[in-house]
Amino acid sequence: MTIRFGAFEFDPDAQQVRRDGEKLRLEPKAFNLLGILLSRRPAVVPRKELHERLWPHTFVTGANLGAVVSQLREALGDEAEGGLIRTVQGFGYAFGAEAIDDTEPPRTTSPGPTVVWQGVTFSLGQGENLLGRVEDGAVFVDEASVSRRHARIVVTGEQATLEDLGSRNGTWLGTMRLTAAAALGDGDSFRLGSALLEFRNPARPRSDRPVPDSASKQA
Repeated sequence: MTIRFGAFEFDPDAQQVRRDGEKLRLEPKAFNLLGILLSRRPAVVPRKELHERLWPHTFVTGANLGAVVSQLREALGDEAEGGLIRTVQGFGYAFGAEAIDDTEPPRTTSPGPTVVWQGVTFSLGQGENLLGRVEDGAVFVDEASVSRRHARIVVTGEQATLEDLGSRNGTWLGTMRLTAAAALGDGDSFRLGSALLEFRNPARPRSDRPVPDSASKQA
């Protein structure tokens, strides 16, 4: 399945990236990195996951991943960090442009739940998903009002709940500061301290809760 973005074509079957029909020279790790980011777009892929997939069962430093990212950007002519390959400081990388699959397979299941913060999409998995200023969590929110282990979203099948983890500035769903786990629906907005996020889950109905105001009074 070929994926097109701008003047480029990513062809995993031929193991090629082409620009205006001309094959680019890419190291295998750079090619694989691009494939991972394209497959997960627009979600951010944590550095830890990229290390595990690019260097399975091998210890490498952060400089190794940085070098592969630089190689990929150079090959694509993508000098800006906010361009095709976006850096999410302290967390990971994402593919930052529009891309089209030439042969989109039919979807048999609904997309999984995600959380969006400042335009960045974080994918959630089944079970516990940690939110806060911790790099190995599921949702990395780099704001001073957010605790390292601020809250968690637990996904069970098509259902999800939000729970505060004893944070300093609280977790808010609508106008309510959470003291226990609360159910989340598609489109629910919530706050970690003063950081406003949105939960998306097409498998669950959209909630009618009011959107929290980032300037709302905090306890």
